[in-house]
Amino acid sequence: MPPWRPYGTAPAATAPQVAAPAQQAPVVILAPAPAPGAAVAVPVPTPGVGDVPAVVPDKPPYNEAVAARFPDPAIAYSTPGLNPGRTAFSSNEEVSAWLRQLAASPASGAQAAVLQIGSSQQGKPLEALVLTRAGATDPATLLAGGKPTVLLIGQQHGNEPAGSEALLVVARELAQGLLVPVLDRINVVIVPRANPDGAAADSRVTANGIDMNRDHLLLQTPEARALAKLGRDYRPAVVVDAHEYTVVGRYLEKFGTIQKFDALLQYATTPNLPEFLPRASEEWYRRPVRAALKAQALTDEWYYTTSTDLADKRISMGGVQPDTGRNVNGLKNAVSLLIETRGVGIGRMHIQRRVHTQVTAIVSVLQSTASRAEDINKLRPYMDKEIASKACSAEAVVEAGQTPAQYQLAMLDPATGADRLLTVDWNSSLSLEKLKARVRPCGYWLSAASTGAVERLQLLGVQVQRVGESSSILADVYRETSRSLGQRDDVRGSVAGGGEIIKAQVDLVRGVIDAPMGSFYVSLNQPLANLALAALEPDTQNSYFANHVLDSLQSAARVMSEPSLKLEPID
Repeated sequence: MPPWRPYGTAPAATAPQVAAPAQQAPVVILAPAPAPGAAVAVPVPTPGVGDVPAVVPDKPPYNEAVAARFPDPAIAYSTPGLNPGRTAFSSNEEVSAWLRQLAASPASGAQAAVLQIGSSQQGKPLEALVLTRAGATDPATLLAGGKPTVLLIGQQHGNEPAGSEALLVVARELAQGLLVPVLDRINVVIVPRANPDGAAADSRVTANGIDMNRDHLLLQTPEARALAKLGRDYRPAVVVDAHEYTVVGRYLEKFGTIQKFDALLQYATTPNLPEFLPRASEEWYRRPVRAALKAQALTDEWYYTTSTDLADKRISMGGVQPDTGRNVNGLKNAVSLLIETRGVGIGRMHIQRRVHTQVTAIVSVLQSTASRAEDINKLRPYMDKEIASKACSAEAVVEAGQTPAQYQLAMLDPATGADRLLTVDWNSSLSLEKLKARVRPCGYWLSAASTGAVERLQLLGVQVQRVGESSSILADVYRETSRSLGQRDDVRGSVAGGGEIIKAQVDLVRGVIDAPMGSFYVSLNQPLANLALAALEPDTQNSYFANHVLDSLQSAARVMSEPSLKLEPID
C-alpha cells in the first residue's frame, strides 16, 4: 500500500487564487511492500449469514495471454473477503464487524464511530465509519473544526466488490495504520457497502430492481436516501464513488476486443456546475491519481461505457444527467470523483490487483485533500457564493447533451493480449452541448400538496421555507404543449427500475399567481440552487414532475422577482 506522506515533509503548495485553482505537482512516495498478509490490525470475523460466493464464470472469459497483462501486485491485502481460499467476498455481517472493531480501537488521539445511517429494503443495516481527530464524531463537531471532510462510498452496485474490499483496507489504515496522520488535516466518512442487498445477491440493483446510482436526485430507494442524509449532515468537500466496470461482454461482441485499463476515472460532468469545480477536480485530483497509478504500473483512462444495443458502436463517457452520485454531489459543490476498476463479469479474477488499484487511487485522493485542505476550505465557500449570486439573472441550462467526437481508444486483442488501438465514435462529457436553457428564476413556488418534493429537497440539503401568509407573486407558470410517456435513459440504455415517466414539452406564461399560506418557497439564492433547478424544471427526464413526485404542472411555478412573502422555517 502506498504510504501516507505526512503533511509538511515536502514544501507546502502555494495557496491558490480561488478564482483559478493552482496546479499541484503530484507527490508519490512508495515504500517496500509489506509481506503478504502482514500488519492486519483488525481480527478477521468468521463468515456470516448471507455469505454469497462470487459468481465465477464457467471458464475464464479470456485466455492466459490476456490474463498475463494483469499480474498481482507485490502486496497482498487482507480483508475477510480476500483471505486465501475464500470463494466469497466479505459478507454484510463481516463488513459490519470490521467497522465496529475499528471504531472500538482507533489510534491514539483519533475518534471513530459507526453510524447506522439507515436500513436496506431487506432490513440490512446501512453503516458508515466516521474517522476524525475532532473531539467527537457528530456533524456539528466536524463542521466546527474547519477541516474538510472526505466521503468514500463503495458498492452502490452489488456486483462490484473491489471498492468495498478496498474501503475496508483504507478504513483500517486510517484507524490504526499508515493513514492515521491524514486525520491531522481532514475528516473521513466511509460507507464501504451502500447496497448490501445487491451485494448479498451479487446483483447490480437494489432489492426492488432500481439502479441506486441513478437515484440520487429522485431518492426513491432507502439506500439513496440514507446517503443523501449523510451528505446533507456532514457536508463533504470531496466524495469518491468506487465502482467496477464490465471487462468482456458487449465490448467483445461489438469490437472484438477486451477492456484494458485498471482504472477508469471521471469527475462531475453535468450542467450548471460551479465554474472552477471541474478545474479543481482535474488539477488537484485526477492528475495526482493518474500519477499514483502510473507509479504502481497501473493503467487508466477516462471513464467510458457503451450501450447494451449491439448495433450501437458509440462509446460514451459517463453521463451528464443530474441523477448519479457523481453528478449530484457535484451540484452540491463538492469535488466528486468516480473510480472504476475492471471487475464486472470476471468473478474473483485479479481481485488483489483490482483492490490495489482502488486503494492506490483513494489514498491519492486523501493525500491531495490533506495537502490542499486550506485551498479546499477557500474554494467551497467561493463556489457556494457564486451559485447563490446567480438567482434572478443568470442563464440556467435545463438540458444538455454530450459532444460527439472521435477518440483513439486502446483495448486488448482477445487472442494475443496485445494492445489494439481503435478509432471510436466518442461522446464527450467534458464539453456539453446546450439543448435547453432559460433565465434562472429567483426561486420556485410549490403547492401545499407538494410535500413529497419538499421532503426530497430537504434530504438533499436544499433550503425550503413555508409561506406563512397568503400573498401574490410574479411568476412564470408552465403550460403543457405536448406529452408522451417513456423511460429514463442513460448512456447504457434504459435506467433499471426507472419506471414510466412523463415526457412533457412546456411554454412559460408570466403572470401574477396566488401563494396561499402553507404552500412552499425554494429560493435560488442559496448554495444548492442547482439541485432545486434539476428537480423542479418539469421538462427533463429526471424532474420531479416527470417522475410523478409532483402531481401536476400547476404544483410549481418559477418566481421571477424577489417575492414579498412571509416565510417560515419547516420543522
